[in-house]
Amino acid sequence: MASIFTKIVNGEIPAYKVAEDENYFAFLDIFPVAKGHVLVIPKKEVDYLFDLDDELYTGLQLFAKKVAAGLKKAIPCKKVGVLVLGLEVPHAHIHLVPMQNEGDLLNFADKKKFTPDEFEEIARLISKNIE
Repeated sequence: MASIFTKIVNGEIPAYKVAEDENYFAFLDIFPVAKGHVLVIPKKEVDYLFDLDDELYTGLQLFAKKVAAGLKKAIPCKKVGVLVLGLEVPHAHIHLVPMQNEGDLLNFADKKKFTPDEFEEIARLISKNIE
């Protein structure tokens, strides 16, 4: 059965898309720990990040780097933190989290809430800042 992320890629489930190319997709986490929290995934469904072939893995990292640069321009922060968890969804993914301090990245119990309009605006702001 396809993962929820594959369903997002296929357009079966809506998402707040930030960036996309032929192999990768970036969208807002709907349970964010910070404003602008983005998930970056390969379109190909592979459960474990380190099971990706070298080309797909390297491409994912480069795509995430591009998204992170746009994220940092769009959402004021000291740095964009990177985290790989991956137990809740069997589809390799990278969390990009705008942070002012390490606690912003490490406190996944403190989820933020945004309205659909706020999510749309955040996604638009990030997307327009990706080069």
